[in-house]
Amino acid sequence: MAVVGVDTGGTFTDIICRTGQGFAVVKLPSTPDDPSRAILEGLARLSLTPARVMHGSTVATNALLERRGAVTAFVANAGFEDIIAIGRQNRPDLYDLASRKEPCLVAQHLRFGVPGRISAEGRVVEELSIEDAQELAARVAASGADSVAVCLLFSFLAPEHELLVGEALAEAGLSVSLSSDILAEFREFERAATTVANAYVAPVMRAYLGALAQGLPDGAQLCVMQSSGGLISADTARREPVRTVLSGPAGGVVAALAVGKASGFDKLITFDMGGTSTDVSLLDGALSMAMETVLAGMPIKTPMLDIHTVGAGGGSLAAMDAGGALRVGPQSAGANPGPACYGRGDGLTVTDANLFLGRLAPDHFLGGAMALYPERLPELFTALGAASGLSATEAAEGVVAVAEAAMERAIRVISVERGHDPAEFALLSYGGAGGLHAVSLARLLGVETVVVPRHPGLFSALGMLLADVVRDFSETVMAASDKTDLIEVAGLFGTLETRARQVMAEEAPGARMVLERQLDMRYKGQSHELPIRFVADPFLAFHNRHEAVFGFKHPKDVIEIVTLRIRARVITEKPAFEEAEHYVAAVPAEAKLGQRPLLWRGQEQPAMWYERDKLLAGNHFDGPALVAETSATTFVPPGASVRVDGLGNLVIAAGGQD
Repeated sequence: MAVVGVDTGGTFTDIICRTGQGFAVVKLPSTPDDPSRAILEGLARLSLTPARVMHGSTVATNALLERRGAVTAFVANAGFEDIIAIGRQNRPDLYDLASRKEPCLVAQHLRFGVPGRISAEGRVVEELSIEDAQELAARVAASGADSVAVCLLFSFLAPEHELLVGEALAEAGLSVSLSSDILAEFREFERAATTVANAYVAPVMRAYLGALAQGLPDGAQLCVMQSSGGLISADTARREPVRTVLSGPAGGVVAALAVGKASGFDKLITFDMGGTSTDVSLLDGALSMAMETVLAGMPIKTPMLDIHTVGAGGGSLAAMDAGGALRVGPQSAGANPGPACYGRGDGLTVTDANLFLGRLAPDHFLGGAMALYPERLPELFTALGAASGLSATEAAEGVVAVAEAAMERAIRVISVERGHDPAEFALLSYGGAGGLHAVSLARLLGVETVVVPRHPGLFSALGMLLADVVRDFSETVMAASDKTDLIEVAGLFGTLETRARQVMAEEAPGARMVLERQLDMRYKGQSHELPIRFVADPFLAFHNRHEAVFGFKHPKDVIEIVTLRIRARVITEKPAFEEAEHYVAAVPAEAKLGQRPLLWRGQEQPAMWYERDKLLAGNHFDGPALVAETSATTFVPPGASVRVDGLGNLVIAAGGQD
């Protein structure tokens, strides 16, 4: 019985399984109409009977971005029904007087008010009767809504009114999301928006996971990757799908941290270029976390890895705009029709440009399992460049350059704009298209070393196998340092820890659990918080962290503990990284596939092709070269050199010469 990692992307679905001889892998086109179909087909190709499937899913993400969720109603206190639309009155562009906000996920006629009120101290100041809740449920059921988000004032302190409303709505046959379950924290709009997002995608996720589970063997356990880099059970993902909106990219970052540490690289910039988008993150010895993102125009507040995404991938479409400037993305050819070289459409993409320039080999794409049609490309690139007086080669090189400029900007957002020098980091590249652009990006950023792990095109799926089972719990407390000592602070965690233990006993019965404590803290009067690990003196730690982030501290000011957080982690059994016992400098003859021409800076020159699976630890070679494997191709431009380390990673000295 196998343990399997699955990553469903917009273009390809990746499956990886640890075997006695290494990893069994398969990469096949995604089936956007029913993502479970590609997964079940991939498992059948590998002849696997999975005991446990760890799955990174884009179902919740796509439902939000494409507005394909359930018809959703919103229940708030009477008079607060429109908070979900009013928000914080921020404009997307401050100085654009004609700017338009994204339409609200909840139509105005589906916003309902209910009597009853909880005070800011958590006391009932106006009762909510069972009759009131039942009358509301009848109105919501008659409205045509399929799913309901309930967010009542101060329910994070006293959830009894929400529970009463939720029970009545569930009895009426509706899918219900309560803010006290989804986000038990202050800040009403963010709590409401996150709960609405959960309600919006819950029926879609429930149907998808149900279909996938039905196709798996009896007794197989299905887990889903969260945005935070931890796994949850399929049952939890059905109830709280908002925790999975960055599920797919999280797997790659988890794997990058593990592979980086095993290879001696603690400071990493991760570069995940797939078919639809590119995801980048910065790791300085640990996973970098964030608490909020904006998706579909709404704030989603839930623990997540700090990942920055741009719409530039292998399938990103290229076109000339009205002014004759070349544009690449964010629109994507997806899995169908896919790039022009797939033979199903004429839209040129970054993948087509790489094939035209000789950086992909048709007979090695997906291990030769998928046919490509390079003969279609010269005419299409000639037509693309004609409007601006470019040759076909110049147009193809321009497509690559524009895509790389977008990816360079994304990396600068997570590094330079946050006070980090990219030159101090190694660039760890993965994703099906990452290796084709990694060295060029490193040169643009001043990065000296590029690391391409084994199976880069299935790396996010590998991350599923390396993730722990994790649940995050939070509670807003608003405790001031002048009225709370360290013993009392420790005591505040008691209720939260009890809840964590109860939930994890159901999530992973009998497993050993580790609890990690954290405080969200701020100076009194501030409106933003800093996350601080619960150490011997968290108040001192906050002063020091504030100085590091903002350049100053106020040791005499009162500190507020705003929110308590606990991360409950169950350590899972993971595949080991085995280091080679012998190193050989010379590349074996069987690893050399021969020379082929490629276009570089407008000139044709020969490049040696290597077969990744036959390279040995210690092998060394110089560019120009290309390394082919089933899931990806790595391009080593002139002036760069490669060595294979003991774990099988390609460690590339980027150089700077063309």
